Amino acid sequence: MKKVLTTLLLMSLMTMNAAPIFAIEDVKKSTATPKVFKSMAKKNKKVSNDYKYAYVNMDWWKNFNDENLNSYIIKAIENNYDLKMATLAVEEYYQQTRAQFANELPSITAGFAPNLLKMPGATNTTGAFAVPAIAQYEIDLFLKNRDKTKSVKKLWEGSQLDERSAYIAIAAAVGTTYLNVVMLDKLINLQEEIVKDRNEIYKLMVLSHNEGLVSTADTVRANKAYVAGNTDLIELKKQREQMLHQLSVLIGESPENASSLTRTHLDQIDFSGIIPSQIASDIIVQRPDYMKAEKMVEKAGIDVRIAKKEFLPSFNILGLALFNASDIGSVFSTKGMLGLLGGSIMYPFFTGGSRIANLKIRKAEYERILQNYYKTNLTAIQEVNDSLVSIKMDNQKMSETEKQAKLEKADFKFNQHRFNEGTISKLDLIQYKENLLSIDKLVAKNKVDCLVDYIGLYKAVGSKL
Repeated sequence: MKKVLTTLLLMSLMTMNAAPIFAIEDVKKSTATPKVFKSMAKKNKKVSNDYKYAYVNMDWWKNFNDENLNSYIIKAIENNYDLKMATLAVEEYYQQTRAQFANELPSITAGFAPNLLKMPGATNTTGAFAVPAIAQYEIDLFLKNRDKTKSVKKLWEGSQLDERSAYIAIAAAVGTTYLNVVMLDKLINLQEEIVKDRNEIYKLMVLSHNEGLVSTADTVRANKAYVAGNTDLIELKKQREQMLHQLSVLIGESPENASSLTRTHLDQIDFSGIIPSQIASDIIVQRPDYMKAEKMVEKAGIDVRIAKKEFLPSFNILGLALFNASDIGSVFSTKGMLGLLGGSIMYPFFTGGSRIANLKIRKAEYERILQNYYKTNLTAIQEVNDSLVSIKMDNQKMSETEKQAKLEKADFKFNQHRFNEGTISKLDLIQYKENLLSIDKLVAKNKVDCLVDYIGLYKAVGSKL
């Protein structure tokens, strides 16, 4: 009777998997507070957050000589939610790598199984207590599981490069948005002067019209110019508010606090860094997207190798120990103990062509990823060259605009002298002043275009400037 009972318990327990109590508690903790589970805590002890500042190359940003800009870059590194998600994605892939590595190790399952059994033809029931322990191990003779771990590890390495890309992109976005806000501050100030002058012109035109000195059409045109100036001013203010909201989100703050964001006057921003006229290919291949493309090619090659190894047999070892007794106090006695140690060689003789199809899929995937790698290489070169061309052309345009601004300023001073001598009217002088303000707006735009071009090159070379 005991032998029958033991055999039945063994057959039932072969399909049971009972996780140890400590493993269940660990799962609960990681689900409730995913940022403090043991694997991440150990990793954080070894890796400092300084690498995040190295990603964005803070020394380069100091070339703008703007403490406000530097502080916003730092706030984005610490508070931006996209960056937090990128960092957590790295942790996810890290844990996936560890989970896959566990498949290379033996698995041991233990549990406790109380049973109540009634045999056919018997009038009574028999109680039993069993403590099973099952050990399983797949001998990685052909290193298939090792290759699977290597494949998942490439994803983890790729996620680290994605994290670096995210930090560079967010830093560039903060810098570009901030400079556009600073530019809009300047443009709004100039536009307010233009609106003020146009209002004065309109008032003078109304007085002249009342005296019969100008026509109604001229007065209407002056009014239209004043209204158009106000419209442009409103549009500039709208753009500034939107940019401030965008900057707030980038640095991890509420857009409601956008009005409190401090910035430096555009005239005080002077970039002191050296912008190279050409970029070495060694820098281009250090771009995170380029390096990730390489990792993905390596992973695809490993996946092809894994698909080929699916055609090979698998070797397994199974060990089982079962302690069984009718009363709980005698569970661990050798009298009711049953042990089993065995092995198997399994080969999938027929799978309907799935292994062949899987191999062809992996080969096609490898070729596709390889083509993407080639494309990434060309795209990287294009973006760097585009940035260099933009810097060169915009600097030339800026130089010509500054010359034009100097001539306009000299012309205005000359006409001021003419006005003081009474050879031109105040209306003419105000018009010359508006011309000067308009060219000042163009200078501000061109200056920011050049600064944004520098950020574009910074991003194109993966912050390696």
